[in-house]
Amino acid sequence: MPREPSTAGEPDRAELARSVRRTDLKAVGEVRRALRELLRHRCRGEMAEVADVAELLITELVTNALVHTEQGAEVSATVRAGRLRVEVRDHTARLPRPYVPSADDGTHGRGLLLVQALADAWGVDPLAMGRGKVVWFELQAAA
Repeated sequence: MPREPSTAGEPDRAELARSVRRTDLKAVGEVRRALRELLRHRCRGEMAEVADVAELLITELVTNALVHTEQGAEVSATVRAGRLRVEVRDHTARLPRPYVPSADDGTHGRGLLLVQALADAWGVDPLAMGRGKVVWFELQAAA
């Protein structure tokens, strides 16, 4: 279920949070749908133009966390003042690297390239003491 903390004093702020178990690949679609609902119901058009891109990018990051790490992930999204920030925290300190896949890779390996190409900003923040990392992206509503 989405966690929507009190936003008293911040009427233009909306949030969701999800925990995703390692083996639960169907949760990728559930996270994508939760983000769509957050943007549709709580943001009323200001983020509508970036919703499709946001859904694609959250799908890529959550899938990467589930496929390339040994544990699940924590997913959060925050919309504030026309800016969406999505964070996917996993429990593996190994940092992801975008790479250009060969023709033999099929569709494998393109997730971070999509994030790099489509996000207004993105990055990877290691957590203290090797406890994992947060891969994040931000999208800005068109002015």
